[in-house]
Amino acid sequence: MRVPAKKVSPKALASRVKSAKAPSKKAPPKKAPKAKSHVRFDVQSFLDTAGVGRLISKYKQGEAVFLQGDPADAVFYIKKGQVQITVVSKQGKEGVVAVLGVGDFFGEGCLAAQPLHISTAIVTEESSIVKIEKHTMIRVLNEEPALSHMFMTFLLSRNIQVEADLIDHLFNSSEKRLARILLLLANMGTEGRMETIPSINQEILASRVGTTRSRINFFMNKFRKLGFIEYNGTGTMKVHTSLLNVIVHD
Repeated sequence: MRVPAKKVSPKALASRVKSAKAPSKKAPPKKAPKAKSHVRFDVQSFLDTAGVGRLISKYKQGEAVFLQGDPADAVFYIKKGQVQITVVSKQGKEGVVAVLGVGDFFGEGCLAAQPLHISTAIVTEESSIVKIEKHTMIRVLNEEPALSHMFMTFLLSRNIQVEADLIDHLFNSSEKRLARILLLLANMGTEGRMETIPSINQEILASRVGTTRSRINFFMNKFRKLGFIEYNGTGTMKVHTSLLNVIVHD
């Protein structure tokens, strides 16, 4: 038996048609999160200021930043002044490894898993030194290419200097070695301009040159008489470019 279809009123039919044609409401698209603004890393500001993992200390002439055998747990940066790196043998003989100035690093051996300092760092004039904790230095070197580039450039320059010192000791006379050291010390400031330097203890010079104090005294007097160097009343010494004649002369 056939069941008759239900009659639908025109009003209900129109309502159904309207409902079928009505577009479904979509959720509004989510806005993309704003990119975080990257603050440019300022290498010099990092090296010149105190902060997390960084400490600035002032030293008087003759004070030690660290001693040979102390724990190596930080890298140091010279903000102001001058630092002398020395090593003492088991027999008590002292040797000057380097004399560093503004902008130089030292104590970097800790980054290569060096547990103890193999040298002593003594300031030779009033200085301001930035101590950067090992973990902080490693983190920033990994995160900031600018500091990494600067630090690598310094290490390469130091390596070149060490090689030049070795060649100097192997092939040059003590007179030429002394002249070279004086020229390097006088040109530690602005490149191309000779700087006035403090009068240097001749024992220290003898240690760096690898000769006796009496020989250093002899050569210094010779340089002064020839006009290559001059002393003034303020306890400083001026080195003239004419001292190069000692190095280039065979």
